[in-house]
Amino acid sequence: MLLNISSPDFFVLKNIHIGKIVATFGVKGELILLHALGKKTIFKKGDVLFIEFTKNAPLPFFVEASKARTSEESLVLLESITNKETAHKFIGKKVWVPEIDFKKLAAKQSAISLLGMLIVDNGKPLAAIEEIIEQPHQILVKITLQNKEVLIPLHEEVIVKADKKNNQLHVILPDGLLDVYLS
Repeated sequence: MLLNISSPDFFVLKNIHIGKIVATFGVKGELILLHALGKKTIFKKGDVLFIEFTKNAPLPFFVEASKARTSEESLVLLESITNKETAHKFIGKKVWVPEIDFKKLAAKQSAISLLGMLIVDNGKPLAAIEEIIEQPHQILVKITLQNKEVLIPLHEEVIVKADKKNNQLHVILPDGLLDVYLS
């Protein structure tokens, strides 16, 4: 089978939402990136971060330099951002990374590493995890079933096993949970 490079899907890369810019740092235009990667993260010079200025249309920016502050914060200096005033426009903007980079950056134990895994309930495949919503006392995963958004709470009692090799998360959901969304 030949690849159709004129197809609109050919050049589309899947990007993963990892966090947002929360503040500027210093006077050179450094940004504080609050992320959910689950470990201290240093981005390499030339890595690309997609930043969403317009909804559903993130723009690529290349990393000039980066430092890890904590397991949730990294300092990043982006090419063409040279002062605090320009950097200030980035505050509150969502940040995405290409899926291929995401797999290298995310800690294996972090909740965000579940993105894209297939939820399997009692042996029945449901759908892939589209989003992770971390709340103070629980983690919710978003999937789509029958064209409806479904939120599933994850905790020890629900999870049977995470099969990273087959990209599946085996669960036993409480009776009636899916009926709330699908009826």
